[in-house]
Amino acid sequence: MSVTYDNLGLGALFVSLVFAHGFALARYLHMFQLNGYKLGVQLRWIARNKGDYLKKSGAGLTAIAVCLTASGVARGLALFLVLVYVNTVSVIYWKRPRPKKPLVYTNRVKRLLATHTVLFILGLVALSLAFHVGMEGLTAYMASMYALTPWFALLADWVNSPLEKRINRWYVEDARRLLTERLLVVGVTGSWGKTSVKFFLSKLLSLKYNVLMTPENFNTTLGVVRALRERSRPFHEVFVCEMGARNPGDVAEICELVRPALGVITSIGPQHLESFKTLENVARTKFELADAVGRRPGGAVFLNLSSEPVRVERARRNWDGGPEAISFGFAEDCDYRAAGIRVSEEGTSFVLRFPDRMEILFETRLIGEHNVTNILAAVAVADRLGVARDALAAGVRRLESVPHRLRLIRSGDDIVIDDAYNSNAVGAKAALDALALFNGCKILVTPGMVELGERQDELNRTFGTQAGAVCDFAALVGGRQTASVRQGLKDAGFPQEKIFTAERLEQALAWVASIKSETRKIILLENDLPDNYI
Repeated sequence: MSVTYDNLGLGALFVSLVFAHGFALARYLHMFQLNGYKLGVQLRWIARNKGDYLKKSGAGLTAIAVCLTASGVARGLALFLVLVYVNTVSVIYWKRPRPKKPLVYTNRVKRLLATHTVLFILGLVALSLAFHVGMEGLTAYMASMYALTPWFALLADWVNSPLEKRINRWYVEDARRLLTERLLVVGVTGSWGKTSVKFFLSKLLSLKYNVLMTPENFNTTLGVVRALRERSRPFHEVFVCEMGARNPGDVAEICELVRPALGVITSIGPQHLESFKTLENVARTKFELADAVGRRPGGAVFLNLSSEPVRVERARRNWDGGPEAISFGFAEDCDYRAAGIRVSEEGTSFVLRFPDRMEILFETRLIGEHNVTNILAAVAVADRLGVARDALAAGVRRLESVPHRLRLIRSGDDIVIDDAYNSNAVGAKAALDALALFNGCKILVTPGMVELGERQDELNRTFGTQAGAVCDFAALVGGRQTASVRQGLKDAGFPQEKIFTAERLEQALAWVASIKSETRKIILLENDLPDNYI
């Protein structure tokens, strides 16, 4: 009977480990997908979340130890305890809050799961045939699979990598086929502002041309490929292509695909320093767009000289034989210059001086000086491509804010400033400046900023200090990554009882709703981290 009970216990543990491995695998595949299937980014995520991994690997290693060493009554008790341990850890991860962006079972994920399954079965068969192991050995094998889940997932991806490269190459070539000579490509890159410029430019160019733009955040090579294959039509005349970058060479890779004739560099700043390491690497990567445009006859690059690193990089380069460099910004030496800027909670107005010295008053419902910069970039390119200037002024009046980028949402008397897609120091400061324009009870909701490398604590602390000078209340989402923001608020003398730390955005918003205020609430949602940072 003891053998029967022992086998029942081992069988129950084996089944529990199968389910536990399934939950863990789904979790790691989800993060791998959010991390762009990039090995280095995934390894950094695993390192950041080592506690998450140690809980699961600890359960697996404990199960192995019990299977191979325990005996007698102690074995039965140990099996029961490890069974409880494994299932408790599984339930914790099974009951995780609903993700903001769930795992999408793309063909790549399905191929990865199929390869993982084949490797798992091959290992099981080899173990059974070579060593004739019983239930103990099979359970120990399953426990090792559970303990090493992230590494087995990466192994399956490595096995698939030659096939994935061939598939990606086919997609790229198919997308390149759609880029005919009639389609003029405008590349837009920068540390921030590129999405807003893309939207504004597409709207203004639509006054004269049939325009295709990369949707949402499709700003990687494969994102651009997907946009072209799914959305390109024979009647399109201009393709406005947003170019994101997390590593040196990313912009050059997209340029190799689309071969832009015009380019816009919106800004250079301390973003994605976790992978770029230095601001110089950021600058070189953004200016890969200028290098690509310079290889096209008549190519021109539009540079934001209000971004000091852009100005420095322009001065560092020798433009002889390169693309025509057209500048925009607030300084007197800019080709397209904004002056007389007036900002209120109702909108913004400014006078735009064109290269031929003509001056036109522009008005927009958008708020903030940074939006003036974005509009300047869009107007400059549209003017170059022959859109009438009076039409541009009318078009700017009709521009709407880009979703989740300083978009005003009115809820009764209260106002929400949705800036959830910003995750950089300059954008955060601009959002606080916008918040300061309003009268009422000012409330900040933020998880802080990430991917800033060695400067992350410094920049978050500065953001906290800046927020302390503007806000009446602050809701911080996630205790770990907002510690520096809290310290900055404290440095600014912000009342600690007016700071609330939540683990999820929903909890923070519930706290904001509970705040009693005699005046209207103005709530700034500054950044919203994806699931791989929660």
